[in-house]
Amino acid sequence: MCFFRYGGGPGAMKPVRVVTLCWVLLLVSRLGATRKESPEEASFYYGNFPLGFSWGVGSSAFQTEGAWDQHGKGPSIWDTFTHSGKGNVLGDETADVACNSYYKVQEDVALLRELRVSHYRFSLSWPRLLPTGVRADGVNRKGIQFYSDFIDALVKSNITPIVTLHHWDLPQLLQAKYGGWQNVSMANYFSDYANLCFEAFGDRVKHWVTFSDPRTMAEEGYETGHHAPGLKLQGTGLYKAAHHVIKAHAQAWHAYNDTWRSQQQGLVGISLNCDWGEPVDLSNPKDIEAAERYLQFCLGWFANPIYAGDYPQVMKDHIGRKSAEQGLEMSRLPVFSLQEKSYIKGTSDFLGLGHFTTRFITERSYPSGQGPSYQNDRDLVELVDPNWLDLGSKWLYSVPWGFRRLLNFAQTQYGNPLIYVTENGASQRLHCTQLCDEWRIQYLKGYTNEMLKAIKDGANVKGYTSWSLLDKFEWERGYSDRYGFYYIDFNKKNRPRYPKASVEYYKRIIIANGFPNQREVETWYFKALEICSINNQMLAAEPLLSYMQIVTEIVVPTVCTLCILIAAVLLMLLLRSLS
Repeated sequence: MCFFRYGGGPGAMKPVRVVTLCWVLLLVSRLGATRKESPEEASFYYGNFPLGFSWGVGSSAFQTEGAWDQHGKGPSIWDTFTHSGKGNVLGDETADVACNSYYKVQEDVALLRELRVSHYRFSLSWPRLLPTGVRADGVNRKGIQFYSDFIDALVKSNITPIVTLHHWDLPQLLQAKYGGWQNVSMANYFSDYANLCFEAFGDRVKHWVTFSDPRTMAEEGYETGHHAPGLKLQGTGLYKAAHHVIKAHAQAWHAYNDTWRSQQQGLVGISLNCDWGEPVDLSNPKDIEAAERYLQFCLGWFANPIYAGDYPQVMKDHIGRKSAEQGLEMSRLPVFSLQEKSYIKGTSDFLGLGHFTTRFITERSYPSGQGPSYQNDRDLVELVDPNWLDLGSKWLYSVPWGFRRLLNFAQTQYGNPLIYVTENGASQRLHCTQLCDEWRIQYLKGYTNEMLKAIKDGANVKGYTSWSLLDKFEWERGYSDRYGFYYIDFNKKNRPRYPKASVEYYKRIIIANGFPNQREVETWYFKALEICSINNQMLAAEPLLSYMQIVTEIVVPTVCTLCILIAAVLLMLLLRSLS
């Protein structure tokens, strides 16, 4: 038997499907015969990105800040989830300290300057600003001051802050009291929180992201239970949560548009993650339909209401039909009223697009009798080509050409929106220190080049955020997966940062604003590996240096003190003998 794991964002582990070996081998033979090399891979494109293109890196509050209960911060659902002792996270790890970024602001800003990035995408911790989640219960002024100082440090360094309002860390009290995103009242609480952020930081922040990857937040939090709050409301909970998230997004956008836009002149969008879905058989209409359905259930689920006013028709049809077959009077997919459709449509100044990998898609009908679930509602199977480069995480393969296709799909599907790539990166699961991350360099080179091709195709991409600045807490995977440009030793209290080879390579792309010519791009690679080899040697020598420091700080003064005492005793003896 062969096991294929469903794709998703970082930390999003999906249910496993089992496919018979003979059928897989048949598919592989077809792929090998017709897809030996994608046209996009056949030739690397040398050229420049448009003037003013914004290069950046990203992170999120819960994954990096630490200080989980410091200076007035309230608990989040992820604090509760990781502290439960139920084995929710690999190794029972927590993010109580994480990267300790709460106490290392200046150091992290220095790393951003070293990278030469134009922007930094980070999230605010809702419970750090509003400990209960409710503005009327009181604002944590220390939280306001922390983020205000951080934003000032970025602006002073000519780094544009791109600020996410919510990256999965809902205040625990809103979950405990109201059921979190299962309750429509979250939209009002989120709007109050967003208004607080616009008021406190909007004079300096001109790019706002309401939600980061809400699909994974809904599916893993309310369907599979792999993420906080750990609920398994199969086939219902995720659709209800997403419905309320979309309403909350629209309410926040209107709040900015009506109250703040005229004076602050900023942009408000949403960040949606989606892998590309490629039909297994391009001559099979059912596979083509299945691949389209895959994209609509992934990207269209949130983008279609925002750009067209309602859920994709294929979602309404499939979920509605299966709900009826399961004996339900109403579809498990909630319905927007006409007023809500009008209110939600057009509530995005830009589309934030996160992307990591690609899947081959083939049609597969799942009987409604199997019970309600998001996976069964889609009627498809996701497959991977064994020839794709495996990057270590079970779900992540390097397939650069899928990125170009997704960008072009978004461009045509949603009316040529302004696009910011808000997440794209490669992980590492090796436990040993790996500063020479050649695989990340190759991933970065391939994916950014496909983005450049998409821009040449006509996609209106204005910026790119590589994921991520630092190795950090990766949700249910704990610290086992590493996405950072900077390696962090989580065994050391001060969480030291060490640059990987990809730092040097990404910096060269940013400085050149693209890929000038083959010879120069090749020198970037060798220069990056040369620097990382030196850094590896220095890192390997650190235990000896630490030992020498101990010798210098403790042993040498002790010996000197003993010498002085011995000399004093000898002098006393000499004086006594003379007298």
